[in-house]
Amino acid sequence: MSLPGMDVAALEQFLRDSGVPVRGALRVELISGGRSNLTYTAADDHSTWVVRRPPVAGLTPSAHDMAREFTVTEALQGSAVPVAKTVAFDAQGTALGAPMTVVEYVDGLVIRDQDDLATLSDDQVEASAAELVRVLARLHEVDPQAVGLEKFGRPTGFVERQVNLWASQWDRVKTRELADVAALHAALTEALPTESAASIVHGDFRIDNTILDATDPGRVRAVVDWEMSTLGDPLTDVALMCVYRSPVFDLVLGSSAAWTSDRMPSADTLAQSYATASGRDLGDWGFYLALANFKLGIIGEGITHRARQGSDSGAAAERAAEATPEFMAAGLRALKGTRK
Repeated sequence: MSLPGMDVAALEQFLRDSGVPVRGALRVELISGGRSNLTYTAADDHSTWVVRRPPVAGLTPSAHDMAREFTVTEALQGSAVPVAKTVAFDAQGTALGAPMTVVEYVDGLVIRDQDDLATLSDDQVEASAAELVRVLARLHEVDPQAVGLEKFGRPTGFVERQVNLWASQWDRVKTRELADVAALHAALTEALPTESAASIVHGDFRIDNTILDATDPGRVRAVVDWEMSTLGDPLTDVALMCVYRSPVFDLVLGSSAAWTSDRMPSADTLAQSYATASGRDLGDWGFYLALANFKLGIIGEGITHRARQGSDSGAAAERAAEATPEFMAAGLRALKGTRK
């Protein structure tokens, strides 16, 4: 079986050189790939690890930052945020030709799509969503300096940079002109919050970026996929988690996501649960929802742009941009304080 981006012998040598004992033949399997980082399990006769590296094509370094992922996961060891135990990091990409992280395998449930969600009872769905919100609140409570992450990002001016970053990204990936994009960009610029909190942010927080306990899905065993993490405004994490609930997000993912299911709590319920768990005020909430919609609409456009350039494939990638007008309209409604 072909393993894109993987050299098993080189991985085994890297583990040995890193002081990791390998007992018996190393067996490697691909867990997931596509637009995300390539993720594999590697196992010998005694241990199992998870290996992650960027995709072999269409690299966008900011979206596949392995150093960032390893740094934050290592810093959160022993914190109130559950993460996999870090094992080794190949910063220079000497083994696989690209940076690579190795962490211990965490056994549990990964709920990606609605078929996966169907294995959970309604009570389990409710319990897992409630715990996800509590875990996010605990992440935002971590003192970056206390865990050595005080230089992990630039929280001052974070939301303004996000607005400008995604506007610039639109200019690079747009496949047509959409008046609502310029309108939402202008409205976001006008509505920038006068104050902004600072914390570690995950940047991509939803159920499929966690591993749940197999016997108790109301317990998160590990939060994964940290490559978008930084120091920034925690409400951007919360708003993105809420906007991911939009059914149109399925077009961006190209699948029926678990997180968009109507079995999950509503976006309003999630936001209120977070406010309760964290004690934070959701001031300027319309702005944060609008920014999350702006970002996701441009991500969808980018997927279709790359498909037309030949670096992505399939009908799902071609259709991702259909979500963009929906997200832009939702963003404008959020700033006006309406939902319909």
